[in-house]
Amino acid sequence: MAVEIKDYYVQQDKMYVATDCIIFGFDAGKLKLLIFKRRVKPFIGAWSLIGSFVNLDENVKEAANRVLAEITGLKNVFMEELKSYGKADRDPGFRCISIGQYALIRIEDYDKELVEKHGAQWYDLDEIPNLVLDHNQMVQDALGRLKRKARYQPIGFELLPEKFTIPQLQQLYEAIYQKELDARNFRKKVLSYNVLIKLEEKDKLSSKRGAFLYQFDDIKYQKLLKSGYNFEIT
Repeated sequence: MAVEIKDYYVQQDKMYVATDCIIFGFDAGKLKLLIFKRRVKPFIGAWSLIGSFVNLDENVKEAANRVLAEITGLKNVFMEELKSYGKADRDPGFRCISIGQYALIRIEDYDKELVEKHGAQWYDLDEIPNLVLDHNQMVQDALGRLKRKARYQPIGFELLPEKFTIPQLQQLYEAIYQKELDARNFRKKVLSYNVLIKLEEKDKLSSKRGAFLYQFDDIKYQKLLKSGYNFEIT
């Protein structure tokens, strides 16, 4: 139910507040972005980040969570506020400030029917079509934040399946940093942080011998997230 709000500033100029979600996933060794074709004027039908105007009765974070749930069916995923985009001429539709939020989701967990219903699609980062407004800049800013944050917090694990191999983990960080990493040094460094649990299972899709699967230790992982511990692995 909408909240009735008395407008004490009725004589002031009005503007809209929106939130745009930069939704990252990881699949087949590639970092991916979820986008869809814009459904409102101006630029209707052009490729866009997934977003919404913020309702009067909700916080910006609530609006971002609503957008993510409506499109992917997911809740309680890693999402963080990026920055505000407030240039006066950024949106020819009307004066509008957008609060960017970037999210990391496990690509096998989302509701595929919901995504298809909304016409959303995953694109490799190096194949993203031109996006409307300042959305290209938002993506670059979010990728920069992800690179910086991955150096001191193990947030990259948010993009992996529940069980993964060390080579898959390395592929993820290579996708984030956009450069190749030495396999031996990577394995030694990442195991030294003692946040991985080695399983008896093996992934035999990539080779006959197979590679052992791992899970991350959630308790130790949460402690690392909160501590700001140096997770430098490059």
